[in-house]
Amino acid sequence: MSAPTAARSGLPGAVATSGRPSPATTAALEAAALDPERVLAVVRMALEEDLALGPDVTTESVVPADARAVADVVSRAAGVVAGLPVAAAVLEVAGRGAVTVTAAARDGDRVAPGDVLLTAEGPVRVLLTAERTMLNLLGRLCGVATTTRTWVDAVAGTGATIRDTRKTTPGLRALEKYAVRCGGGVNHRFGLGDEALVKDNHVAAAGGVAAALAAVRERAPHVPVEVECDTVAQVREAVAAGATLVLLDNMDLVATREAVAVARAAGGVRLEASGGLTLDRARAVAETGVDHVAVGALTHSAPVLDVGFDLRETRPGE
Repeated sequence: MSAPTAARSGLPGAVATSGRPSPATTAALEAAALDPERVLAVVRMALEEDLALGPDVTTESVVPADARAVADVVSRAAGVVAGLPVAAAVLEVAGRGAVTVTAAARDGDRVAPGDVLLTAEGPVRVLLTAERTMLNLLGRLCGVATTTRTWVDAVAGTGATIRDTRKTTPGLRALEKYAVRCGGGVNHRFGLGDEALVKDNHVAAAGGVAAALAAVRERAPHVPVEVECDTVAQVREAVAAGATLVLLDNMDLVATREAVAVARAAGGVRLEASGGLTLDRARAVAETGVDHVAVGALTHSAPVLDVGFDLRETRPGE
């Protein structure tokens, strides 16, 4: 359904999202290896979804224009924090210099119900207008971090790392992969160009594992290559062809252990288990000796962490 013609000008959203993150928030994003301009683009797009049809009519009807407040972002459940600089950016962009944000926790922290994550002070209208966008992004990222930490804890002591995949929310990949890092996980490739992954369809198109691996190395000799294998026989073929990173797709524990033996005998070959993994099987898979456990669920199935935004110290403007 198309938006009403009067709303398609984008003016309400454009005006309300013309701010920028503060220097402190920009520095925090950079320290998190997040591109501030990309984050700003996500924040503006998200805010404009709420404001495309006009300003927050409820808030502007109920709240005096000069009312100010202090508000806390509070965790309603136990979890792991991720995305506080992103949440700050939402409030600052909407506030256009009128909102001050102070973090009360750090990304990567474990939190309990009732813990304050950050505090904002500014015009009530701005705080309430930005509330849902801010909570959507923060809850999503905290959820990814929390899910990741659960998997990381499950394999603790085995030597295996938990790695993510490209099964991310469109437009949020960098943010969700950052959340994985906050939860103790390790990032796999960010796109199609930073690492090659030879999958079953590539093998079929090339005529075999060795042929596909050779083609990638000829075309992109400086790009890391991982080869997906469905059977131990394919693992042997990949290792014989010089593969140094092999993905074991949907192998049971017996086949996985056999593949580990092949890799160790060859030396210098790392293995990643993937496909059909569940949390209750994670430790058993990790204990086979694989180096990585790939979990798409970190991003495609992570539940949102329940976080709320509580106003306090509401007062008229000065």
